[in-house]
Amino acid sequence: MSDTQAATESASAKPAGTPELASPEAEIHSWQSRYESLSQELNTFRQSSAADTEAAVEAARQEARTAALTEVNSQLVHAELRAHAAAAGVELPGADFLRLDAFVGEDGAPDTARIGSFVSSLPAAKAAPAFAQGLGLGRQGGPAASQLGRDDLSRMSTAEINEARKAGKLNALLFNA
Repeated sequence: MSDTQAATESASAKPAGTPELASPEAEIHSWQSRYESLSQELNTFRQSSAADTEAAVEAARQEARTAALTEVNSQLVHAELRAHAAAAGVELPGADFLRLDAFVGEDGAPDTARIGSFVSSLPAAKAAPAFAQGLGLGRQGGPAASQLGRDDLSRMSTAEINEARKAGKLNALLFNA
């Protein structure tokens, strides 16, 4: 055997696990393609994760808004009711008798149309008396007969006295004397 032939045989008869010269380029190409596919998969995962995060943040914002509106809705609705009632000149029933959540719209704000229709269905307030009542002055007159005193009797004739007695105008003198 010649030296050239022996060198060729020894090169082709390499032990297992030793890479061939053509195979490193192929292996580099396979690793690059694997790197690119994994990079693309990572980008896809990051985008989906970002979309999920954005959706979670938006859901949290919406939930916080709903919670805040729920807390102040009853106060807002009650204020709207009082304002509409004052403008219409009617008196609202007690807050215990009102279901305030019935006046909340789908967006969470007070529904002025429902509030307006409710207030317009209330009866008008009674007119206040022209003068202050309950001042402790006692009886202020009325349909009952007024009573006569001893002074009045001294100026009356007998017929007038008998007529006043029949009308009940002497009851205070006759029965309380």
